[in-house]
Amino acid sequence: MSLQDVFRQLAARLEAAVLGQPQLVERLLIGLLADGHLLVEGAPGLAKTRAIRSLAAMIAADFHRIQFTPDLLPADLTGTEIFRPQDGSFHFERGPLFHHLLLADEINRAPAKVQSALLEAMGERQITVGQTSFPLPGLFLVMATQNPVEHEGTYPLPEAQLDRFLLHVRVDYPDAATERGILRLARDEARGALEPSAAPTAQRALTQTEIFAARREVLDLHLAPELEDYIVRLVTATRAPETYGADLGARVRFGASPRGAIALERCARARAWLHGRDYVSPADIQALAPDVLRHRVVPSWEAQSEGESVDALVVALIERVPVP
Repeated sequence: MSLQDVFRQLAARLEAAVLGQPQLVERLLIGLLADGHLLVEGAPGLAKTRAIRSLAAMIAADFHRIQFTPDLLPADLTGTEIFRPQDGSFHFERGPLFHHLLLADEINRAPAKVQSALLEAMGERQITVGQTSFPLPGLFLVMATQNPVEHEGTYPLPEAQLDRFLLHVRVDYPDAATERGILRLARDEARGALEPSAAPTAQRALTQTEIFAARREVLDLHLAPELEDYIVRLVTATRAPETYGADLGARVRFGASPRGAIALERCARARAWLHGRDYVSPADIQALAPDVLRHRVVPSWEAQSEGESVDALVVALIERVPVP
C-alpha cells in the first residue's frame, strides 16, 4: 500500500470521526504534510478540539491540550527550572510545548505576553530558558483554536505570531442532515463508553517514519515553473494590489511576507499529493490561497470602516491575477 493510500484511509477515518468538517480534516492533514501550524477559528462546539484529538489518536505521537486563560503564564507553556535542595542544583521541568501535537485551545483568551511565548517554539522549533536552548521533537504541530474576535473576553493575536501559522482556517455550522448524523454518532459513542466490550478494535496508528517519508514525497512533487511564478505573483499582489486595480490598492494596508509564498507552495504540494496526483495544478493554489493569505493581509482603514472582509480582498486578488 502506498503512502498516499495510507493518508487517504487516515482522511476517511477522520471524516468519520469529525462529521461535517471535511475542509478542516483536509487542512489538518495538509499541516501535517507541510510541517506547519494551524489557526482554526469558529464558534464553540464546531468540533475543533475533537478534530485534533482524533488525529492525535490515529498517529504515533504525544498529544497535549492547553486551555488558554487570562491568568496563564509563559512558563506554563515552556516549562520552568525546579530547585533541588538535596544537591543544590536546578532541574528543568519541561512544559507542554515538548509534545508532538499541541492543542492551544482558545488562544485569543490569553494576553499577548503568553501568546508570544509560542513564537520561538513555532518558528525556531526550540525553547530557550535562561542561557540554554532545548530542541523540540521533529514532529511538532500546533493547532490553535480561537473564537471570533468580536466575542467578549478575547485578545487579537500579534501580527508576528499570526505569520507563524501556516493556515488560518474558518469553520462554520453543519447542515441539518449532518447534525442528525452528529446526534447518532454521539449516541453510539455514549453506548460504547457504557459497554466497553462493544468498542471497535483499534486500528494501526500512522508512524512518524511514515509521516516524514510522506513529507519527502510531497517535496518531490512536480511544480511547473509557470505555477511557481503564479504563486509569487499572487503573494506579491497583496503588497502591490494597485497593479490589479486602483480600487484594490485603496483597500489593502499591508500584504503577505515571503513566508506566505513558502506556505502557499508547500500547501499546494500537499493538497495535490493528498488528491493522488504527482503534480501541482492551479486549482490547488487557488483552493488554499484564502487560508494561507487570510491572516497575512491587513485591510485598509477605509475597507474596515465599510465592513469589507479580508476574504473578499483575497478572492478579488485571485480573480484578477492571471492564471498561467
